Amino acid sequence: MNKQQRHQIFVRFHEQNPHPTTELVYHSPFELLIAVILSAQATDVGVNKATAKLFPVANTPQGILGLGLDKLKEHIKSIGLYNSKAQNIMKTCDLLVKNYEGEVPGKREELESLPGVGRKTANVILNTAFGEPTVAVDTHIFRVANRTGLAKGKTPLAVEKALLNNIEPKFLKDAHHWLVLHGRYVCTARRPQCNRCIIQDLCEYPDKNLS
Repeated sequence: MNKQQRHQIFVRFHEQNPHPTTELVYHSPFELLIAVILSAQATDVGVNKATAKLFPVANTPQGILGLGLDKLKEHIKSIGLYNSKAQNIMKTCDLLVKNYEGEVPGKREELESLPGVGRKTANVILNTAFGEPTVAVDTHIFRVANRTGLAKGKTPLAVEKALLNNIEPKFLKDAHHWLVLHGRYVCTARRPQCNRCIIQDLCEYPDKNLS
């Protein structure tokens, strides 16, 4: 895929959705952090249902610690892997209180030192909460980048590096959200909706579903 194709892809994404954002519901960097930790192998819809009950009760590290592990589990038990996620959240809250005065740090190394926070989660926080031009490569972005030819790679990190190299700086802050939404609703895993795709003429996928 050449530079002009990549440029046109993001021009169209921008025209269709000038101000993209996450579908996770949050009102602070901490709420976003908890929501993203919970979202691993879970849907945003499911996470939002759980946090709609959790956040009114506890939406700070101190509040979660005061709630306690058992009550936290009660609030998030509808989400997959909730036992391990609850334990990670409690440990993360403890570190935030002890090391960061209860605030979510804005540096990658510090974010990745928190239990339950890997590179992908750190990238989401850096991009969505702090406005940094990063791309968090989840299953949707990995699929879209490889399928379209936008950024090919055998690992999420390889795709991330290729995207950061291939996407123009003016599009980079919003690229994460555009690609996630495109993969979630149009360029789906089993049956991509190529017939209603705004970039299908630019995409290099050989088996387009145009019926």
